[in-house]
Amino acid sequence: MSSVPLNLTRRPRSREEIRERVADIVRQEPELGVRLDALRSFSRKVRNTEVHLTGACNIRCDGCWFFAHDFDSAVRDERDLTKVRAFVERIKADGVTSALLIGGEPTLVPDRIRPFVDLLDFVTISTNGLLALPMEGFEEVAIAVSVFGGGPLDDQLRAIHPNGRRFSGLIDTALENYRGDPRATFVYALTEQGSGYIEETVRKMAENGNLVSFNFYSEYGGEHPLREPEGRRLLNEALRVQQLFPDAVVNDPYYIEALITGRSHGQSFGYDVCPSISVDHKAHEQRIANGNPVLPGFNAWGADLETVQFCCTSGHCGDCRDSQAVHSWLLMSMHEFLDGPDALRTWLGVSEGYWRQWSWSPYSPHRTA
Repeated sequence: MSSVPLNLTRRPRSREEIRERVADIVRQEPELGVRLDALRSFSRKVRNTEVHLTGACNIRCDGCWFFAHDFDSAVRDERDLTKVRAFVERIKADGVTSALLIGGEPTLVPDRIRPFVDLLDFVTISTNGLLALPMEGFEEVAIAVSVFGGGPLDDQLRAIHPNGRRFSGLIDTALENYRGDPRATFVYALTEQGSGYIEETVRKMAENGNLVSFNFYSEYGGEHPLREPEGRRLLNEALRVQQLFPDAVVNDPYYIEALITGRSHGQSFGYDVCPSISVDHKAHEQRIANGNPVLPGFNAWGADLETVQFCCTSGHCGDCRDSQAVHSWLLMSMHEFLDGPDALRTWLGVSEGYWRQWSWSPYSPHRTA
């Protein structure tokens, strides 16, 4: 379990009060100030956007919000590479330095990835792992490989062709495609029914030379509440495995607890606090006005490169426990972790764990080894 309770004391703080509190904590423990300065120095270079690169995919995962909510048919893919490059040039001019490319399946359209690689500092793709992204020309692309449930559950939930025909061995294919690949982190969506598979699945990834970041499986389009005692059992097992494989699992224990319980610093995760909303989407005027943080300049773009999507996932917030959204919630809440050195240390651990996921980050173990 995490050493810091989830229900930290919350109090409103002005920017000046935050600066004074940070300074007071750093005077007590200067090492925290060194870590905080390093973190700020890098993170301010990263201004992210998300792009649905294509509506096409070579599988149909159960619980995939992209297909459950018809994102594949809502807009048409922009296939003109000249227009793709113009889009990247435009968002770069707006200050974007980092892009998360999702689908559909980005490895089906590597030619559309290249303009992002050419023009932006930091590029990440999210993939199901069935196809390998070539190394040549994509050496600096971080690769987030999805896994659902682990063990045999991964095939049960993901190994489904678009025609509905099932196959087997998807996770083994992904492991082979990215064996020893420093670009690849397996984003492992945990499930209550799959708690017994966590250790063996993480062991495979660690022995394959890859990193692991935990996600939480949300069954979009259906009721999927976290139940007791299954939820507590899942949390305990995830924390145990993180301690067993600390070099492979990038996540801080506090993040894992917040991800699975949906709670942190006296709040519940949800729309009112999630920062990963598209700031240019007209539906968010009241949300932005409520004072809770949002990611500066963040937008999620449809595959037509014109449509601004609601947020970084489905827009169905009651079902969502997306790992990147939860991470952004915690990272944007530093002001809630200033009750003392231990609280700030916890926030730093969560933040550094987030950046460890990406091979282009100075926090990646492949760059610090």
